[in-house]
Amino acid sequence: MPRIPKRTSDVDAVRELAMAYASLKKEIATVIVGQDAIIEHLVIALLARGHCLLVGVPGLAKTLLIKTLAQALDLSFRRIQFTPDLMPGDITGTEIIEEDRTTRAKAFKFVKGPVFANIVLADEINRTPPKTQAALLEAMQEHHVTAAGETYPLDEPFFVLATQNPIEQEGTYPLPEAQLDRFMFNLWLEYPSFSEEVQIVRTTTSQYAAQASRVLDGEDILGFQELVRRVPVADNVIEYAVRLANRTRPNGPDATPDVKKWIRWGAGPRASQYLILGAKARAVLQGRTTADIADVIAMAGPVLRHRLVTSFNAEAEGVATIDVVHSVLKGMS
Repeated sequence: MPRIPKRTSDVDAVRELAMAYASLKKEIATVIVGQDAIIEHLVIALLARGHCLLVGVPGLAKTLLIKTLAQALDLSFRRIQFTPDLMPGDITGTEIIEEDRTTRAKAFKFVKGPVFANIVLADEINRTPPKTQAALLEAMQEHHVTAAGETYPLDEPFFVLATQNPIEQEGTYPLPEAQLDRFMFNLWLEYPSFSEEVQIVRTTTSQYAAQASRVLDGEDILGFQELVRRVPVADNVIEYAVRLANRTRPNGPDATPDVKKWIRWGAGPRASQYLILGAKARAVLQGRTTADIADVIAMAGPVLRHRLVTSFNAEAEGVATIDVVHSVLKGMS
């Protein structure tokens, strides 16, 4: 895919991005079977400069999916396996004493950690203590690492996908709500269908070894990230997103009876921002030059699911946050 020249208009750039996204899906499909919705949300988060929290049981090819996405976008990829003994320096990097072979003089040298990559997979982030979690989350927010008074910028574009296992919660360190809010999306990876699993088994137990070809590169992604920011949005769409976030707050004037009963804390202003950014990115991926309310509705689940804190009543009745999101959306239609 040729790089878009700087003189190209935004309308032409949107068309080019839609074509590139179609090619990207084809390349990923040579390695990954199904998961179309997850792939779309990952690309949306990348274009919106957000990060994702992916929840799924082991064996659903989460690592392979992210690695394949990095190959198709020609971006560097690192995987960090989070364990209880992982230290912040194991992620960000550490200083070592290095001796000059000629002068024998000794000096400190910073050795960069695995966070210095375009796409970082933080595998089972809830398996490591809060101090180490905070080191990664700080890098996610600031896009730099500070060590011994020196600041080292991270590679751009920078995208973190953290995974959590929904089972085996003993001995884990759940992310607090303030840190969950740093993630743009919370995505749930489902089991493949019967036909998809047949295809997965057929291809992975043979000599077939597919590789995704490059579709875009880092400079293209940075340009498309700027394009998403320039996408115009009508005031009524922005007001819909803000009203949607407001209705999840139990003490607010627009709270629904379900929210007052089942929610202790609702979504903050960052949810409204991500609803609009996600809507913009979704629109341009589909070749449209502006976002509408349907795009905001499509973003509601992954944006709001992890930003609502349920009450005891919800836990007792088995009501999940996504059920409340659907209830709020139904009340706005």
